[in-house]
Amino acid sequence: MPTIPPQKPDQTTDRPKVRLYLEQPLAQGQHIAVSQEHAHYLGTVLRMRPGQMIGAFNGTQGEWRAEIEDLGKKRGRLLVRDQSLPQRDPPDLWLLFAPIKKARTDFIVEKAVELGVRRIQPVQTQFTNSERIRRDRLQAHAIEAAEQCGGTHVAEVAELAPLARLLADWPAGRTLWWADEGLAAGAQPEHDDTARQATDKAAILIGPEGGFSAPERARIAALPFVRALRLGPRILRADTAAVSAITLWQSRFGDWQE
Repeated sequence: MPTIPPQKPDQTTDRPKVRLYLEQPLAQGQHIAVSQEHAHYLGTVLRMRPGQMIGAFNGTQGEWRAEIEDLGKKRGRLLVRDQSLPQRDPPDLWLLFAPIKKARTDFIVEKAVELGVRRIQPVQTQFTNSERIRRDRLQAHAIEAAEQCGGTHVAEVAELAPLARLLADWPAGRTLWWADEGLAAGAQPEHDDTARQATDKAAILIGPEGGFSAPERARIAALPFVRALRLGPRILRADTAAVSAITLWQSRFGDWQE
Protein backbone atom coordinates (compact mmCIF):
# COMPACT_ATOMS: atom_id res chain seq x y z
CA MET A 1 0.00 0.00 0.00
CA PRO A 2 1.44 3.44 -0.89
CA THR A 3 2.74 5.57 1.95
CA ILE A 4 3.13 9.26 2.71
CA PRO A 5 6.76 10.42 2.62
CA PRO A 6 8.08 12.70 5.37
CA GLN A 7 8.33 16.37 4.40
CA LYS A 8 11.94 17.26 3.65
CA PRO A 9 13.30 20.73 4.43
CA ASP A 10 14.15 21.43 0.76
CA GLN A 11 10.80 20.34 -0.64
CA THR A 12 8.66 23.05 -2.15
CA THR A 13 5.09 23.52 -1.07
CA ASP A 14 3.98 22.69 -4.64
CA ARG A 15 5.11 19.08 -4.35
CA PRO A 16 2.32 16.75 -3.18
CA LYS A 17 3.01 14.75 -0.04
CA VAL A 18 1.03 11.71 -1.22
CA ARG A 19 2.68 9.81 -4.08
CA LEU A 20 1.44 6.90 -6.20
CA TYR A 21 3.28 4.67 -8.64
CA LEU A 22 1.19 4.18 -11.79
CA GLU A 23 2.07 1.71 -14.53
CA GLN A 24 1.11 3.89 -17.48
CA PRO A 25 2.42 6.87 -19.45
CA LEU A 26 1.99 10.32 -17.90
CA ALA A 27 1.39 13.61 -19.70
CA GLN A 28 -0.13 17.00 -18.98
CA GLY A 29 -3.92 16.99 -19.33
CA GLN A 30 -4.18 13.21 -19.21
CA HIS A 31 -7.10 11.57 -17.38
CA ILE A 32 -6.16 8.43 -15.40
CA ALA A 33 -8.50 5.81 -14.00
CA VAL A 34 -7.71 4.91 -10.40
CA SER A 35 -7.66 1.25 -9.38
CA GLN A 36 -9.85 -0.06 -6.57
CA GLU A 37 -6.80 -0.45 -4.33
CA HIS A 38 -5.69 3.13 -4.92
CA ALA A 39 -9.24 4.46 -4.56
CA HIS A 40 -9.58 2.73 -1.19
CA TYR A 41 -6.23 4.08 -0.05
CA LEU A 42 -6.89 7.66 -1.11
CA GLY A 43 -10.51 7.86 -0.03
CA THR A 44 -10.83 5.54 2.97
CA VAL A 45 -7.33 5.46 4.46
CA LEU A 46 -6.22 9.03 3.77
CA ARG A 47 -9.73 10.57 3.52
CA MET A 48 -8.74 12.62 0.50
CA ARG A 49 -11.37 14.36 -1.59
CA PRO A 50 -11.78 15.61 -5.18
CA GLY A 51 -9.74 18.72 -5.83
CA GLN A 52 -6.73 17.59 -3.80
CA MET A 53 -3.36 16.89 -5.41
CA ILE A 54 -1.17 13.81 -5.34
CA GLY A 55 2.18 13.00 -6.93
CA ALA A 56 2.18 10.38 -9.69
CA PHE A 57 5.20 8.65 -11.23
CA ASN A 58 5.80 5.61 -13.44
CA GLY A 59 9.54 5.09 -13.02
CA THR A 60 10.60 6.68 -16.32
CA GLN A 61 8.95 10.10 -16.72
CA GLY A 62 9.61 11.89 -13.46
CA GLU A 63 6.92 12.96 -11.00
CA TRP A 64 3.68 14.71 -12.00
CA ARG A 65 1.10 16.61 -9.98
CA ALA A 66 -2.30 14.98 -10.44
CA GLU A 67 -5.64 16.31 -9.23
CA ILE A 68 -8.27 13.97 -7.86
CA GLU A 69 -11.29 14.50 -10.10
CA ASP A 70 -13.52 11.74 -8.82
CA LEU A 71 -13.16 9.27 -5.96
CA GLY A 72 -15.41 6.44 -4.84
CA LYS A 73 -15.00 3.26 -2.86
CA LYS A 74 -14.04 1.16 -5.88
CA ARG A 75 -12.86 3.61 -8.50
CA GLY A 76 -11.63 7.11 -9.13
CA ARG A 77 -10.13 9.43 -11.72
CA LEU A 78 -7.09 11.72 -11.78
CA LEU A 79 -6.22 14.67 -14.00
CA VAL A 80 -2.49 15.16 -14.63
CA ARG A 81 -1.65 18.85 -14.23
CA ASP A 82 2.10 19.40 -14.61
CA GLN A 83 5.49 17.87 -13.88
CA SER A 84 6.81 18.45 -10.35
CA LEU A 85 10.13 16.57 -10.72
CA PRO A 86 12.18 15.46 -13.72
CA GLN A 87 13.18 11.84 -14.08
CA ARG A 88 16.29 10.96 -12.08
CA ASP A 89 17.66 7.45 -12.08
CA PRO A 90 20.06 6.11 -9.42
CA PRO A 91 23.57 4.99 -10.35
CA ASP A 92 23.84 1.72 -12.29
CA LEU A 93 24.33 -0.27 -9.10
CA TRP A 94 22.97 -3.78 -8.51
CA LEU A 95 22.53 -5.57 -5.20
CA LEU A 96 23.00 -9.33 -5.08
CA PHE A 97 22.00 -10.95 -1.80
CA ALA A 98 20.97 -14.33 -0.42
CA PRO A 99 17.39 -14.15 0.93
CA ILE A 100 17.03 -14.56 4.69
CA LYS A 101 13.99 -14.40 6.95
CA LYS A 102 10.95 -12.72 5.43
CA ALA A 103 10.95 -9.49 7.46
CA ARG A 104 14.71 -9.00 7.06
CA THR A 105 14.56 -9.69 3.32
CA ASP A 106 11.82 -7.04 3.08
CA PHE A 107 14.10 -4.67 4.98
CA ILE A 108 16.97 -5.25 2.54
CA VAL A 109 14.76 -4.49 -0.47
CA GLU A 110 13.29 -1.38 1.14
CA LYS A 111 16.64 0.08 2.17
CA ALA A 112 18.31 -0.78 -1.14
CA VAL A 113 15.68 1.32 -2.94
CA GLU A 114 16.00 4.20 -0.47
CA LEU A 115 19.80 4.21 -0.71
CA GLY A 116 19.78 4.18 -4.52
CA VAL A 117 20.06 0.78 -6.22
CA ARG A 118 18.89 0.18 -9.76
CA ARG A 119 18.43 -3.60 -9.68
CA ILE A 120 17.95 -6.13 -6.86
CA GLN A 121 18.98 -9.73 -7.55
CA PRO A 122 18.24 -12.45 -4.96
CA VAL A 123 20.79 -15.27 -5.25
CA GLN A 124 20.78 -18.94 -4.30
CA THR A 125 23.97 -20.08 -2.56
CA GLN A 126 24.92 -23.28 -0.78
CA PHE A 127 23.86 -21.86 2.58
CA THR A 128 20.87 -19.74 1.47
CA ASN A 129 18.03 -20.29 3.94
CA SER A 130 15.18 -19.67 1.50
CA GLU A 131 14.81 -21.80 -1.62
CA ARG A 132 12.08 -19.61 -3.11
CA ILE A 133 10.84 -16.04 -2.89
CA ARG A 134 7.72 -14.13 -3.89
CA ARG A 135 9.20 -11.81 -6.47
CA ASP A 136 5.89 -9.95 -6.91
CA ARG A 137 5.69 -9.25 -3.17
CA LEU A 138 9.28 -7.96 -3.07
CA GLN A 139 8.63 -5.80 -6.13
CA ALA A 140 5.63 -4.31 -4.32
CA HIS A 141 7.94 -3.45 -1.39
CA ALA A 142 10.32 -1.75 -3.84
CA ILE A 143 7.44 0.34 -5.20
CA GLU A 144 6.34 1.36 -1.71
CA ALA A 145 9.90 2.37 -0.85
CA ALA A 146 10.15 4.52 -3.98
CA GLU A 147 6.84 6.20 -3.13
CA GLN A 148 8.02 6.91 0.41
CA CYS A 149 11.51 8.21 -0.35
CA GLY A 150 10.51 10.63 -3.12
CA GLY A 151 12.35 8.77 -5.87
CA THR A 152 11.24 8.70 -9.49
CA HIS A 153 12.82 5.32 -10.29
CA VAL A 154 11.64 1.90 -9.08
CA ALA A 155 14.35 -0.75 -8.72
CA GLU A 156 13.69 -4.00 -10.58
CA VAL A 157 13.52 -7.08 -8.35
CA ALA A 158 14.68 -10.13 -10.30
CA GLU A 159 13.76 -13.76 -9.78
CA LEU A 160 15.91 -15.84 -7.45
CA ALA A 161 18.85 -17.26 -9.44
CA PRO A 162 21.82 -19.53 -8.63
CA LEU A 163 24.92 -17.52 -7.83
CA ALA A 164 27.09 -19.85 -9.92
CA ARG A 165 25.03 -19.16 -13.04
CA LEU A 166 25.08 -15.40 -12.48
CA LEU A 167 28.85 -15.40 -12.09
CA ALA A 168 29.32 -17.54 -15.20
CA ASP A 169 27.24 -15.09 -17.27
CA TRP A 170 28.55 -11.92 -15.64
CA PRO A 171 28.33 -8.90 -17.99
CA ALA A 172 31.58 -7.36 -19.17
CA GLY A 173 32.55 -4.03 -17.64
CA ARG A 174 30.61 -4.41 -14.37
CA THR A 175 32.67 -4.54 -11.16
CA LEU A 176 31.40 -6.88 -8.44
CA TRP A 177 32.12 -5.71 -4.91
CA TRP A 178 32.17 -8.74 -2.62
CA ALA A 179 31.38 -8.06 1.05
CA ASP A 180 33.89 -10.62 2.29
CA GLU A 181 33.23 -11.56 5.93
CA GLY A 182 36.67 -13.17 5.98
CA LEU A 183 38.20 -9.69 6.10
CA ALA A 184 36.51 -8.80 9.41
CA ALA A 185 39.54 -9.93 11.38
CA GLY A 186 41.54 -7.04 10.00
CA ALA A 187 43.11 -8.35 6.80
CA GLN A 188 43.06 -6.02 3.84
CA PRO A 189 41.79 -7.08 0.40
CA GLU A 190 44.53 -8.55 -1.78
CA HIS A 191 43.57 -6.24 -4.67
CA ASP A 192 42.70 -3.03 -2.89
CA ASP A 193 42.95 -0.87 -6.04
CA THR A 194 39.45 0.53 -5.68
CA ALA A 195 40.03 3.89 -7.30
CA ARG A 196 41.51 2.40 -10.49
CA GLN A 197 38.98 -0.42 -10.76
CA ALA A 198 35.84 1.62 -10.12
CA THR A 199 33.43 1.78 -13.05
CA ASP A 200 30.08 3.37 -13.73
CA LYS A 201 28.55 -0.12 -13.69
CA ALA A 202 28.84 -1.98 -10.40
CA ALA A 203 27.21 -4.58 -8.19
CA ILE A 204 27.46 -5.55 -4.52
CA LEU A 205 27.38 -9.16 -3.35
CA ILE A 206 26.13 -9.99 0.16
CA GLY A 207 26.37 -13.57 1.40
CA PRO A 208 23.88 -15.71 3.34
CA GLU A 209 23.71 -16.23 7.08
CA GLY A 210 26.73 -18.36 7.85
CA GLY A 211 28.65 -16.96 4.90
CA PHE A 212 29.70 -18.57 1.65
CA SER A 213 30.98 -22.12 1.47
CA ALA A 214 34.72 -22.68 0.95
CA PRO A 215 34.29 -23.60 -2.75
CA GLU A 216 32.12 -20.53 -3.31
CA ARG A 217 34.67 -18.27 -1.62
CA ALA A 218 37.48 -19.70 -3.73
CA ARG A 219 35.53 -19.22 -6.95
CA ILE A 220 34.47 -15.66 -6.13
CA ALA A 221 37.99 -14.64 -5.10
CA ALA A 222 39.45 -15.95 -8.37
CA LEU A 223 37.21 -13.93 -10.67
CA PRO A 224 38.93 -10.95 -12.33
CA PHE A 225 35.93 -8.61 -12.06
CA VAL A 226 35.54 -9.13 -8.27
CA ARG A 227 36.83 -6.64 -5.71
CA ALA A 228 36.79 -7.57 -2.03
CA LEU A 229 35.11 -5.11 0.33
CA ARG A 230 35.84 -4.95 4.06
CA LEU A 231 32.94 -3.82 6.26
CA GLY A 232 34.79 -3.16 9.50
CA PRO A 233 36.24 -5.37 12.24
CA ARG A 234 32.99 -7.17 13.12
CA ILE A 235 30.94 -9.71 11.18
CA LEU A 236 27.64 -8.08 10.24
CA ARG A 237 24.22 -9.58 9.75
CA ALA A 238 23.22 -9.84 6.10
CA ASP A 239 20.76 -6.95 6.27
CA THR A 240 23.25 -4.72 8.09
CA ALA A 241 25.97 -5.65 5.60
CA ALA A 242 23.76 -4.73 2.65
CA VAL A 243 23.00 -1.27 4.04
CA SER A 244 26.65 -0.68 4.98
CA ALA A 245 28.04 -1.77 1.62
CA ILE A 246 25.61 0.34 -0.41
CA THR A 247 26.35 3.34 1.81
CA LEU A 248 30.11 2.96 1.32
CA TRP A 249 29.76 2.63 -2.47
CA GLN A 250 27.36 5.55 -2.77
CA SER A 251 29.52 7.83 -0.66
CA ARG A 252 32.57 7.19 -2.85
CA PHE A 253 31.30 6.41 -6.35
CA GLY A 254 27.58 7.17 -6.41
CA ASP A 255 25.26 10.16 -6.52
CA TRP A 256 25.72 11.17 -2.88
CA GLN A 257 28.61 13.40 -3.98
CA GLU A 258 26.37 15.63 -6.09
